[in-house]
Amino acid sequence: MEITKYIDLVIQYGIEYGLRIAGAIAIFIIGKWVAHKLSGIVAKLLTRAEVDKTLSDFVVSLVDILLLVVVILAAVKNLGVDTTSLIAILGAAGLAVGLALQGTLGNIGSGVILILFRPFRVGDFITAGGESGTVRAITLFNTEMLTPDNKVILVPNSAIASSSITNYSAMRTRRVDFVFGIGYDDDLKLAKQTLQEIIDADERILKEPASFIGVGELGERAVNFTVRVWVNAADYWGVHFDTIEKVKLAFDEKGITIPYPQMDVHLQEKKEA
Repeated sequence: MEITKYIDLVIQYGIEYGLRIAGAIAIFIIGKWVAHKLSGIVAKLLTRAEVDKTLSDFVVSLVDILLLVVVILAAVKNLGVDTTSLIAILGAAGLAVGLALQGTLGNIGSGVILILFRPFRVGDFITAGGESGTVRAITLFNTEMLTPDNKVILVPNSAIASSSITNYSAMRTRRVDFVFGIGYDDDLKLAKQTLQEIIDADERILKEPASFIGVGELGERAVNFTVRVWVNAADYWGVHFDTIEKVKLAFDEKGITIPYPQMDVHLQEKKEA
């Protein structure tokens, strides 16, 4: 009788928990499949809305993880486990992990902000986080930049988000500023005419907005001209370097001097007593 009683208990609990285990497995498998399908739908919606790929991938991954957690909790609950205490344990563990990874989570949060508000895009030349370069990629952890001398720099997103950002590529046009000095004995009108001719001859310099040439300062050793021209952003450095070279050659040709710092030393002979 005792043996039969134990056999009946084993069969009873076996059937009860077997069904629960089978149900939990079924919930997990079906739930995981549904979660994957829902993540795919979210991905398609984000692609259709032309959301940035980095942000889209992050959102899809986040949705997939959250749905998977819900599926696991549902499967565990089907086994008869109290999910309230489990959620509390997961919350405490999440808090501990969050405190341990404060810097990493800060970079992720900053990355999301950069992707959402888009102060710059891939291909823009920027100065941010103490570095300058062309943006190659914006990930959730850092921003990859290529310097003019072909070095790759990975700048943490938190460093960029917490500092000022200068985007040199945001506008289609840029202004190039120059200061050219001539001697006080040189022909002021000839120098101004020469500068105007150089500007007019360069097709990269835009007619609108109009260029500006004017005497900006009567310095200690030179009369300084302020020259401001507008160009397409891609032509900025080309115009900058070419104009400086052209001005030097033109001034030399026309006998216009460009003063440079110099010191006059006078030697006085000491008389013997």
